[in-house]
Amino acid sequence: MYLETILKLSLSRPIVRSIDVAHEMGFSKPSVSRAIKNLKENGYIAVDADTGSLTLLPSGEAIAKTIYERHTVLTEYLERIGVNPVTAQEDACRIEHVISDESFRAIQHHVEKSLKEMDKAAHQ
Repeated sequence: MYLETILKLSLSRPIVRSIDVAHEMGFSKPSVSRAIKNLKENGYIAVDADTGSLTLLPSGEAIAKTIYERHTVLTEYLERIGVNPVTAQEDACRIEHVISDESFRAIQHHVEKSLKEMDKAAHQ
């Protein structure tokens, strides 16, 4: 979740710091600091010594993009089947961490197919 949050924040701001992650996730600064330390030690992120800015390293970015893709597709799928947007976001956040690759790819295929069918119908 931390890697995904850093990715999402980096899409909307030039610098992401631990405090930004804490605010976004609703976690305490000490909890985030421990997680950031672990992510740095495992080679997922870099922390600028001067500014405290967080940068995803290639391995961390790959994981973050995978989780973010899952979150986005699952949210869209849940909304398309009638789940309200807030609940869809919350449920997608939980599901994205436990769903198998096979099930996710099937849902992703279904969402993409539905979008193509909607585009085709709109152009007719």
